[in-house]
Amino acid sequence: MSKQLRILVVGCGHMGISHARAYHKMAADFTIVGLVSRGPASRQKLNAEFGNRYAEFSDYHAALAETKPDAVCISTYAETHAEYAIAAMEAGAHVFLEKPVADTIADCERVLAAAKRLNKKLIVGYILHVHPSWKKFTELAQTLGKPLVMRMNLNQQSSGPNWETHKNLLRTTSPIVDCGVHYVDVMCRMTGSRPISVNGIGARLSDEIVPGQINYGHLQVTFADGSVGWYEAGWGPMMSETAFFVKDVIGPKGCVSIVAKTAAAAGMSADVDSHSKTEQLRLHHVDRKADGTFARADDLIDVNDEPDHDELCRREQEVFLQAIRENTDLSAHWQSAIDSLRIVIAADQSFREGRTVKL
Repeated sequence: MSKQLRILVVGCGHMGISHARAYHKMAADFTIVGLVSRGPASRQKLNAEFGNRYAEFSDYHAALAETKPDAVCISTYAETHAEYAIAAMEAGAHVFLEKPVADTIADCERVLAAAKRLNKKLIVGYILHVHPSWKKFTELAQTLGKPLVMRMNLNQQSSGPNWETHKNLLRTTSPIVDCGVHYVDVMCRMTGSRPISVNGIGARLSDEIVPGQINYGHLQVTFADGSVGWYEAGWGPMMSETAFFVKDVIGPKGCVSIVAKTAAAAGMSADVDSHSKTEQLRLHHVDRKADGTFARADDLIDVNDEPDHDELCRREQEVFLQAIRENTDLSAHWQSAIDSLRIVIAADQSFREGRTVKL
């Protein structure tokens, strides 16, 4: 039987909580050697959920030196990702790193180079990779012919603690960069084509956020095969909850859409569990009869395996565990991580410079 992996959990916010719960449940494979957060409240609350059985730290580097973990889970703000991930790998640990890898392409490249140089497993938290119905959504999109038109958004009408979290994120990133990597990654997998240009727009809709930063953005990406896609994201108490959840792909042979009536209902946009829900897929066929009417009805595909957020995070940790135990080749995973980051950063650049960015 393989020994337990000693895991240090860094960051005790939304994602860190779900990952820590996964490690706690997977006790045969992982043992948590510490919970790290700058402020005590979040880690103390999380530790209490586990019966106060884990060591707590406020300083990451001190925790890394003291616990000497086999692996580190990093769910902090993006500006710390590169520093923390490289430090972990240089200390001999494998890394599970929440997306994005970093807040710049240069730092992303440094992280990936460190993983290669030190021969460490690095899994980036692209949660949709382990979602069964998002996998099916991608597979169906690939049957629609080329080019594809991909329309996606995830706006969040946030208030209270959620708005405070978003304001903290907005100090160093925009919604397009933070959330967009998920969806442009999906677009890249749907097309299997190289992105060639990006346009972006944005707006600052609140005096509560850092000057020069935006809390609404929209990007348009064009691929070498002629496919196009757009993604929209905004955070804050002013955001509309009308059509905040759009996941729709159109091709010459028809279209496929995520039908998420519950997740897309009013008041659900800031609920983290609603962000990955699908509930049902609707596949429309372009085939017509001699009289020009449609030859067949749309297929409504019910989703039987609909994991909640905690379960999706547990499945991500199974992938992490497998990568370590079986020495999985992660080169394609790393390429996906940098490609999607390159697109969203280009969108932010396009907005700020007022021009199309060629990739």
